[in-house]
Amino acid sequence: MNRFNPVLPVDEYLVETNVLFYLNDALTQLLEHKEEYTQFGVIRYFAEYFSSVKNSNHVLFREYNYIKATPHNRASFIKVFWRCFRQIGRSGDVLSMQEYSSVLQLLCPDFPVELVQSAARIVLMDDAVDYLMSFADFLYAFQLQFYYQEFLASVLAIYQDLLFGKSPNTVIVPTSIAVEQLSLLATEENSTQELQEGVEASMLAECINGLCDRFKHSHPSRTCMLDVLEQSPKATYYSFLMGLAKQDAINTDIGALPNKSDVLVDPEMDQELLKLISQISASPGSTSSGSVPGGLRETQKKASPRRSIHHRRRMEVESDGSTEETDSSES
Repeated sequence: MNRFNPVLPVDEYLVETNVLFYLNDALTQLLEHKEEYTQFGVIRYFAEYFSSVKNSNHVLFREYNYIKATPHNRASFIKVFWRCFRQIGRSGDVLSMQEYSSVLQLLCPDFPVELVQSAARIVLMDDAVDYLMSFADFLYAFQLQFYYQEFLASVLAIYQDLLFGKSPNTVIVPTSIAVEQLSLLATEENSTQELQEGVEASMLAECINGLCDRFKHSHPSRTCMLDVLEQSPKATYYSFLMGLAKQDAINTDIGALPNKSDVLVDPEMDQELLKLISQISASPGSTSSGSVPGGLRETQKKASPRRSIHHRRRMEVESDGSTEETDSSES
C-alpha cells in the first residue's frame, strides 16, 4: 500500500496502518510514565515513539499482547529475534525448544511457550519437541507460526475434521484467544494418528481455498499454499506447514527475514557490532577482545519496558551484541 496515495480513503488508511492503535499506545505509555518520558519533551517523545515503530524497535521488551496486536508488530518482533540472536546460527549451535523459549522471553517476558512448541513441531514433524534444532530451521518455522497463528489454527481445525471424516463446512474460524488452546489440544489428541495417515491433499487445498474467502486475518498466499499441496497426493498438517516455512514467497510477503541462504548475513548490523567492539577494546576497563564486559551483559538483562524510548533506542546495538554473546556462551 502506498501510504501517500491521496486516493485512499482516510478510514481505510487508518485501519490498514493501525495508526489509532499506535496513537493510543503512545498516549497510554506517556500517561503511565509521565515523569520519565516528559523529561525529554512531549514532542520529542512522540517523535521517538513513531521512529521506533518505523524502525521495528518498538516491540523490544513489550508484553505479548502488544507484539501480536498488529501485522507490523509481528513482523518487527520476528526481525528483532533474527537480528539479536543470529549469532546462534553463525556459531553452529543447536538449541532445544525450551532454550528457544527462554531466548524469546528475553525479548518478551510473557511470550507463551505453547507457541514455541507449535513452531518446534513444524521443524520436528512430531511430538518429540525435546530434540535440538538449528537456528535457521527454527526461525522460519517460528515466523510462519507466529505471524499466521490464527489462520494456522483454522487450518488445523479443518485438517482434524478431514482426518476423522467430518464435513469441513462445519468448521468455525477460531478467535485469536483460542489459538493456543486449540493447537495444544490437537497435538495431545491426534498427533500420532495424523503422522500415520494424513489426508487427501486436493481436498485440503479445496477447503483452505474456501477458508481464505472468509478469513479476516492475514494468511499465506493461495498460490504458495497450493504449490505445497500439489507436491504429494497426501498431506499431514505438519508436512504442509514445513513446506510453507521453506517458501521464499512467505519471507517476501511478511518482509521481516531474508531468504534462508542469507539468514546469517546482516551487513548493517555487522557494521554496528564492529563499532561496538572497537569502542569496548579502546575503553580503559575493557577485558579480552573475545568477551563482552559483564557490565554490558548486566545492562541488557536489566532492560525494562518502563525505560524511556530514547533510552531503548540508545541500547539497541548493546542489546544485540550482549544478547548474542551471552546466549552463545551459555548454550
